[in-house]
Amino acid sequence: MVSTNYAPEHAGIGPYATQIAEHWAAGGAEVHVLAGMPHYPAWRVDPAYAGVWRAEEERAGVRVHRRRHTVPPRQTAVRRALFEASVLAHGVYAPPAMGRPDAVVAQLPSLAGGILGARLARRYRVPYVPVVQDLMGAAARQSGIRGGGRVAAAAGAAESYALRRATLVGVIHETFVPKVAALGVPEERIRLVPNWSHVRSPSRPREEMRARLGWRPGRTVLLHSGNMGLKQGLEVLVEAARLDPDLLVVLMGDGNQRSVLRELAGGLPNLQFAPPADDADFPDVLAAADVLAVTQRASVLDMSIPSKLTSYFAAGRPVLASVAAAGGTAAEVERSGAGLVVAPEDPRALLDAVRALSDDPGRADALGARGPVYVREHLSREAGLARIDALLAEALGEHPRRAAAGEPGAGEDEGAEAK
Repeated sequence: MVSTNYAPEHAGIGPYATQIAEHWAAGGAEVHVLAGMPHYPAWRVDPAYAGVWRAEEERAGVRVHRRRHTVPPRQTAVRRALFEASVLAHGVYAPPAMGRPDAVVAQLPSLAGGILGARLARRYRVPYVPVVQDLMGAAARQSGIRGGGRVAAAAGAAESYALRRATLVGVIHETFVPKVAALGVPEERIRLVPNWSHVRSPSRPREEMRARLGWRPGRTVLLHSGNMGLKQGLEVLVEAARLDPDLLVVLMGDGNQRSVLRELAGGLPNLQFAPPADDADFPDVLAAADVLAVTQRASVLDMSIPSKLTSYFAAGRPVLASVAAAGGTAAEVERSGAGLVVAPEDPRALLDAVRALSDDPGRADALGARGPVYVREHLSREAGLARIDALLAEALGEHPRRAAAGEPGAGEDEGAEAK
């Protein structure tokens, strides 16, 4: 597997890459991961890896090969390009030392990771299976990153290079299919592999956790958890807090826009910035809130489906999506039946929806209750990992080299299947 993001990162794509790799290892496969240095969502290198250029470590039976790269504290198109270039250069210069794998899987949006995955698969003449979590070409155009419009074509070309060389392409949402097809991948080679909920169900009484967090009884709490980046457009939550002093808005997490949002807030007493919750507390913190917010800039349509949604649904609280109605995020919230969609970048519309839910707790509870049901029926970890297994098995079965005369099958000669 090639995935710039990997454990100990606990947000975004890292948990999915980690659970897939550990799932394969638990099944007896020999698994290698080419990864970057832990840095997300803070966009700061984990202190445990400061100054490290290369590292190899064993995590839950997975051999992780880490390579150093730049980590831009602020996102611009040029800085993001340097980040990708450093991932690519170090991966090309120092590929992981391992035997011939049976397949190479890559987690995108890392353009460098996609190219590295394609190169490794070509080198070994094995199936290559990228899983598209975000689309970087579309992100450059839609996310608001400075200079993004100028590099969108180049990012799209790199994406096209990586995806057209795939045996099969996995996408996490059906709204990605036309975009991936437009990059030159025949639709018959695209498979839907939705993400799953990777957190446990809440286990503590809500009032107990609210007291621990200092959220007084009766006060409505609107919580946003996760990355604080450009595409999230979190300014709408700052302005909602400014409009209603009785509402407590909590921004929990980290990201390159955190300091910008703090400056914009100007010390609002009803806006709290909280560090990411510990894994053990995270589900209960989500469940302690009254409403869970997911926000995106109005320009974000088909580049990304926030991974936080799977955790939000599991928490059993209503989800309020301030996102474009035509985008995949809105479609997912509406399909779940677990929340409401309002116009993006409109603090008044967001605030009106929060007040409506606060004034009708029965409706709020009913919406929230649909989230865990949706998780059980569609987003369980077992189902998600089974979809990934099926994707890989199909790619292995379709790849012509597997059927070549004298070609060793999975596990032959080396005693274990390597992915």
